[in-house]
Amino acid sequence: MNSTKLHIVIIGSGGAAMACALKAVERGARVTLIERGVIGGTCVNIGCVPSKIMIRAAHIAHLRTGSPFDGGISAVAPIIRRDRLLAQQQGRVDELRHAKYEGILESTPDINLLHGEACFKDGLTLIVRKTDGSEREVSFDRCLVATGASATIPPVRGLKDTPYWSSTEALVSPAIPPRLAVIGSSVVALELAQAFARLGSKVTILARHTLFFREDPAIGVAVTEAFRAEDIAVLEDTQASEVSYANGEFFLVTNSGEVRADELLVATGRASNTGNLELEKAGVKLDRQGNIVVDDHMRSSAPNIYAAGDCTDQPQFVYVAAAAGPRAAINMTGGEANLDLTAMPTVVFTDPQVATVGLSEAEAHAHGIETVSRTLALDNVPRALANFDTRGFIKIIAEAGSLRLLGVQAVAPEAGELIQTAVIALRARMTVHDLADQLFPYLTMVEGLKLCAQTFTKDVKQLSCCAG
Repeated sequence: MNSTKLHIVIIGSGGAAMACALKAVERGARVTLIERGVIGGTCVNIGCVPSKIMIRAAHIAHLRTGSPFDGGISAVAPIIRRDRLLAQQQGRVDELRHAKYEGILESTPDINLLHGEACFKDGLTLIVRKTDGSEREVSFDRCLVATGASATIPPVRGLKDTPYWSSTEALVSPAIPPRLAVIGSSVVALELAQAFARLGSKVTILARHTLFFREDPAIGVAVTEAFRAEDIAVLEDTQASEVSYANGEFFLVTNSGEVRADELLVATGRASNTGNLELEKAGVKLDRQGNIVVDDHMRSSAPNIYAAGDCTDQPQFVYVAAAAGPRAAINMTGGEANLDLTAMPTVVFTDPQVATVGLSEAEAHAHGIETVSRTLALDNVPRALANFDTRGFIKIIAEAGSLRLLGVQAVAPEAGELIQTAVIALRARMTVHDLADQLFPYLTMVEGLKLCAQTFTKDVKQLSCCAG
């Protein structure tokens, strides 16, 4: 490697790290990538990829068990062969890890991979404890911290002494448990709870408040109704005060009574992997949750040290990390690039899916913005009617007076596919009239956005099909 090139050291090898490394090399730098575990980070190995494969398999099982068309297509409960599903899932994980991470590293000579655990000696030097037990000092011109996050465990009495699952263990579980208890009420907890239920588990969810309690209340109500319709028990305002395990069974003492289960999934959030980096020696500030504080250029409080991905105070989404990585590389190599998160979409892969972008009404009011909103039930969307599946809604929030779009929330079977249209509309600072005036293909779920926008001025029930 050319020692005269700018030397960038990256701690981590996930989405943010790899995107940064490739952009830095493209801009003439040499890169040392330090990884203490498996190449590829959370998303490809133990997060997005395996979870979406499992969720899709569970969706297929659910449709074979029953659908709105059972009157004309006979339903047959499937036999779940967990070992084969797991092998298929892990095979695709291995394939993608090699294609998108390991293979790229092998073919890029200006990226040097170093296996070990890094911590800061000072603002320009790292100490790397290698896997063979030896230590090595690595100096840098710039450094990116992209160490990701790990599951947090709530301080419930007895919990740490039991063989509970985090999402990591749940995704590679060798069997589908007859009874599964889930502590958590947001993305990971609910995606996996529904997947296990559809694969054969009797699932009980313990929600400290309601499902998705930080979102618009209508979202939690819609998902709770959908879950209960699938015989998933949702215990609202419920907390476990004690957990024990004996003879292959979990016992949870809660304010709603005792809950028994064969397995217990704990999915109450994720915390940044910053505890062992000794960031204070480099002058890097953390917030109260242990996240690295960065600006919109991914700069930390320390000169020459940047951070991206789940270890920062930015939203914990892989596409945010993947967008932050190359921007950090540009800024570390003399360029100027910021990350604008004002129109950041979110998707939860439950069924129906939950997708949002922009401000909720509560968030807009907190910013002092007066709003007007409309909510469209899916029985007004022709695609949903044709599918015989009208669960959910689409909601548009606009600024009072101007009717400029502020936010969109959707609970729908294809919410993740329609939300990007709303993202682009927000980016373009469109009004509800602009959105209502667009051409949308008929019999698509995304047409629901147009219909919802039309409700600001019309009664869509009085419109003919495809009416503009």
